[in-house]
Amino acid sequence: QVQLVESGGGLVQPGGSLRLSCAVSGSVFSINAMAWFRQAPGKQRDLVAVIGSDNSTTYVNSVHGRFTISRDNAKNTVYLQMNRLKPEDTAVYYCNSGSRHFFSWGQGTQVTVSS
Repeated sequence: QVQLVESGGGLVQPGGSLRLSCAVSGSVFSINAMAWFRQAPGKQRDLVAVIGSDNSTTYVNSVHGRFTISRDNAKNTVYLQMNRLKPEDTAVYYCNSGSRHFFSWGQGTQVTVSS
């Protein structure tokens, strides 16, 4: 079965940067749209960014211009470069399919932005 392993989170000051990685197992990566999601305590899990198999990208308004999603099909890995981080970006970040056919969720990686 497909497994998802997120990494790269941490504690940063406002205005700082982080790069998240998502390693994806299985043989469907190169033909599947992939996405990043985030969830803060007591809130719903929200979509952040999507990258298609053709490398097209879509972002939620709150991160547009600051975050960049990319993929390396040879490494079965999707990335999220996060720049100019804000306290409201604090959440657990998860990757998954960018389509309605979701894989099992991984553990996510914690991003904390605090002065």
